[in-house]
Amino acid sequence: MQIPTVRFPRDTSAFTRTLRQRVDSYFKENNLSRTGDWRMYLKTSVMLALYFVPWALFTFGVTGTGVWFWVAELVMGLGLAGIGLNVMHDANHGAFSKSKMVNDLLGRTLDLVGGNAALWRIQHNVLHHTFTNIDGLDEDIDTPGLLRFTPQRPLKPWHRFQHIYAWFFYAIMSLFWITAKDWIAISRYEKKGLIERSGTTKGKLITYLVITKSLHFFYMFALPLIFSDLVWWQVLVGWGVMHAVAGLALASIFQLAHVMEHHTFPQAVKGEVMEADPMAHQLQTTANFGTRSRLLTWLSGGLNHQIEHHLFPNICHVHHRKLAPIVEKTAREFGLPYNSQTTFWTALRVHTRMLRTLGQTA
Repeated sequence: MQIPTVRFPRDTSAFTRTLRQRVDSYFKENNLSRTGDWRMYLKTSVMLALYFVPWALFTFGVTGTGVWFWVAELVMGLGLAGIGLNVMHDANHGAFSKSKMVNDLLGRTLDLVGGNAALWRIQHNVLHHTFTNIDGLDEDIDTPGLLRFTPQRPLKPWHRFQHIYAWFFYAIMSLFWITAKDWIAISRYEKKGLIERSGTTKGKLITYLVITKSLHFFYMFALPLIFSDLVWWQVLVGWGVMHAVAGLALASIFQLAHVMEHHTFPQAVKGEVMEADPMAHQLQTTANFGTRSRLLTWLSGGLNHQIEHHLFPNICHVHHRKLAPIVEKTAREFGLPYNSQTTFWTALRVHTRMLRTLGQTA
């Protein structure tokens, strides 16, 4: 099974040309690199510390088995989300540094925390960024039957409650990812020919996954049991708490960017050309939120500026805030949507309302 032939019009529209020229001019006039700078290295140090310092404190018995152990797990969950949003994301897009070696190294921080960078790049860079909100191709909305993120999916009786129970599945998102999702993805991507296209083989990926995931579970479970007074159920439940924090944080960024009332969910027909060109398609399926909050922008790795990220995924997130006025002005000039008005809390309410609508309307 190969990816269906989905064709977009040539990416040479007047909007695309104008926007690219203006963005190029911004970097040239300000003598800036499109990749990251010292701010990315500082943030990377902070996010890695948020994850590994709490781990070290409870692993080697500093926190004890009481309340500070649970506080450490909560902080570690924020660190896990922070690594995903701020470090590995830019690195795996090639936007962290001009150095391919640095990008590859920091992209593999995902492997360090239990995921897999190679599989993530297929799922995110190839499928999600190319086929945003297209049912059957964008895996961010291609969920099992328990959730309905697109009008193209069959409506089931239990979907009327999904705006309530979806948050449970968001909470176990990263836990499912590192325990099962990567293994399931290998077979699926092999059938679609995506593993070979990524420059590796199924055998190499499986071997790498066995090694990295074994090391991850060793330092997460075995070392705390060896060096602290924690018992097995505390380590296990603490691990679950950490992933619940991370999963909710990650879902609260990514889901608000694409599953909203003002988004389109285009259908792709094999052999036919999509109506919108690639950049217009991104504007129709993507939204910003909470962009006035510098704290949210910093914590989310600039992914509350999701429009800028989807239009220019190879540009580091430290530049998104300055690019936003350029993108908005150009979109308005060409009569294209630029959805960037909602605060974070309003976006959460709108997303919840969208889940309820999708759960009740065929």
